[in-house]
Amino acid sequence: MKAYKLNDNVVKYTFGNPINTDAVVLSGEELYKDNIDFFNIKAEEDLSFSYIMNKTDIVYGLGESQRGMNKRGGIYEAFCSDDPMHTPDKKSLYGAHNFIVIDGKDKFGVFVDCPGKAVFDIGFSHKDELKIKVEEKDVNIYIINGKSAKQIVKEFLNIIGETYAPPKWAFGYQQSRWSYEDANAINKIADKFIENKIPCDAIYLDIDYMESFKDFTIDEKAFPNFKDFVQDIKNKGFRLIPIIDAGVKIEKNYDIYEEGVQKGYFCTDENGNNFIAAVWPGRCHFPDFLNSEARRWFGLKYKNLTELGIEGFWNDMNEPALFYTNRGLKEAIETAKASEKENLDIYSCFALKDKFINMSNNIEDYKSFYHNINGKLINHYKVHNLYGYNMTRSAAEGLEEIENNKRFLLFSRASYIGMHRYSGIWTGDNSSWWEHILLNIKMMPSLNMCGFLYIGADTGGFSSNANSQLVTRWTQFSLFTPLFRNHSAMGTRFQEPFSFDEDTNGILKKAIELRYALIPYIYSEYMKAVKNRDMYFLPLSFVYEDEMSKRIENQLLLGDSLMLTPIYEENAIGRYAYLPEDMLLWKVKEYEKRKYSIVKQGHHYIDIGLDEVPIFIRKNKMLVLGKHAQNVEKLDNKELNIIAFVEDKAEYIYYDDDGKTCDYKNNRYTEIFIQIEKTEKDYVMTVENRGNELVKELNFEIVDIDGNIHRKKTYLNG
Repeated sequence: MKAYKLNDNVVKYTFGNPINTDAVVLSGEELYKDNIDFFNIKAEEDLSFSYIMNKTDIVYGLGESQRGMNKRGGIYEAFCSDDPMHTPDKKSLYGAHNFIVIDGKDKFGVFVDCPGKAVFDIGFSHKDELKIKVEEKDVNIYIINGKSAKQIVKEFLNIIGETYAPPKWAFGYQQSRWSYEDANAINKIADKFIENKIPCDAIYLDIDYMESFKDFTIDEKAFPNFKDFVQDIKNKGFRLIPIIDAGVKIEKNYDIYEEGVQKGYFCTDENGNNFIAAVWPGRCHFPDFLNSEARRWFGLKYKNLTELGIEGFWNDMNEPALFYTNRGLKEAIETAKASEKENLDIYSCFALKDKFINMSNNIEDYKSFYHNINGKLINHYKVHNLYGYNMTRSAAEGLEEIENNKRFLLFSRASYIGMHRYSGIWTGDNSSWWEHILLNIKMMPSLNMCGFLYIGADTGGFSSNANSQLVTRWTQFSLFTPLFRNHSAMGTRFQEPFSFDEDTNGILKKAIELRYALIPYIYSEYMKAVKNRDMYFLPLSFVYEDEMSKRIENQLLLGDSLMLTPIYEENAIGRYAYLPEDMLLWKVKEYEKRKYSIVKQGHHYIDIGLDEVPIFIRKNKMLVLGKHAQNVEKLDNKELNIIAFVEDKAEYIYYDDDGKTCDYKNNRYTEIFIQIEKTEKDYVMTVENRGNELVKELNFEIVDIDGNIHRKKTYLNG
């Protein structure tokens, strides 16, 4: 073991000879230590680290994973998995985010930088034991110290680097479905949004747009004159966002396939032959994204679509998903033939069924292909969690080379810590289950802890059929997530906001309008989190130190000013909420009509109708509110409303930038500093404009501790 000091609060412990994942951007100076802080180590078949927890310890983190914000009581496997059935017993989902924070008598964070499988047993096998096992003995372990869970996360975000910033239009509402089969279908969807005056910024192209499911191709019959079509849709106010999958179809004269074979850019088997497995197009080869030359080659292929006017992409099937291999298919067929004349009992029947089920994403297949990393062949299984990360890194680096300084929308299904610098993620193929709204809520701060800020779930659920109430309540939460996309599967009920009864359509329209009115605040808080290496969503306990806040798992803090209490139970017309302090409650039906109430610190049952979105504004905090438009580019935020709940003194910094370029990295952005201070008889406002030429007027609604509203106005820029 070797130890390295990265800074005063972070020590890196190196075991064996780990593969560089590029997850951490800082290096350190060597220390002389013969043990790792907090943990006992055992090196047998696996390398394991154990820690005895106190009864009151809380364990946060693990990004995209099951169970609660507090991970105690569960067992989790870091192994990117294509499994759409997100039931509570599942140990791994699409991402591998190996960072946890122990918040108790000891306060520290642990990042297990391991590109292969790692298992976190957090009080599952033994209620008080935290045990981390890695199959490979080559691993970097980072121990992060801090005075609080929030400070530990901040330290971690500093060592893994700045997160991805999408274009501002990507904060608008986005509509997707697997089965928008042709240009006519897309035009109908666009026209429906315009006809119903529902704001929307993007419509998605799932695998339907491709020629025979081949990457970077267009089905000319379904989408003729594609470049003109992209421009026509943009003229209507929408961007088109196509899917890109990891597998490259094996097909003669398909240029991506032919080039990849010729240049040796695909993963191989142990004999050096290109690895073969099936995905959407059938049998495919898989680009070796861990090979820097192959990564650049594939990334520049995105130009095939950017030249046609495309400004955003979603990368999918990049765990990688494997439907079957020749080995698995042959074994299943042979087993079926041998069983044909047998009288199958329960065990042999289940064994036959499992043969076919286990053809997909089989561990034996993951162990049967290889990557070329700096001239050395490495078995895929050892670096499995880096595949989706490096596919998306390939895209991000390619897009930067294609059009330097332009922000493209980019997000991925599979991920590993470090990928947050290149894109966002969505939480994969969920279902239209109420339980998945709650899972969505709990995942958000956990993902922020791991660096991922541009995040969201398939609103309404991808699989299964959603009723109008579920889509409504899910939309009312998703309108706060940076990625706000409604996505559903072929064969399920349509769940676009105009697909339901008149009342539901109206409620969904008002919720989406609220999202657009909130974009000044949402964008400001998001970009400040990017600049300051901070979180956008937080657990209550990251701000409030009382014991009850540590136990609340169905409420969130959003940025500097808001607390959210989403509804996630069917037929609920309210919910219990815990307030760590007095707060201002705004139950939004239509954002233009505002009525507030003061809710005192403590436990409350809050009535919340199906047409209401509850927003709590914290004490001595402000919410910036604009007006909605048909899309983000049409927003006119010359006049902003400032809703403030002020006991004595409140401050807020409103951030903005051009929303298109990376110039913000060179400090080209604007801020408006706002201070409201209560005097004996009135409120004194201080407004300092730091370069914002757009905002001309601020309308203040200041609510005092007794619920009285004080309205004031300030003019900027002359």
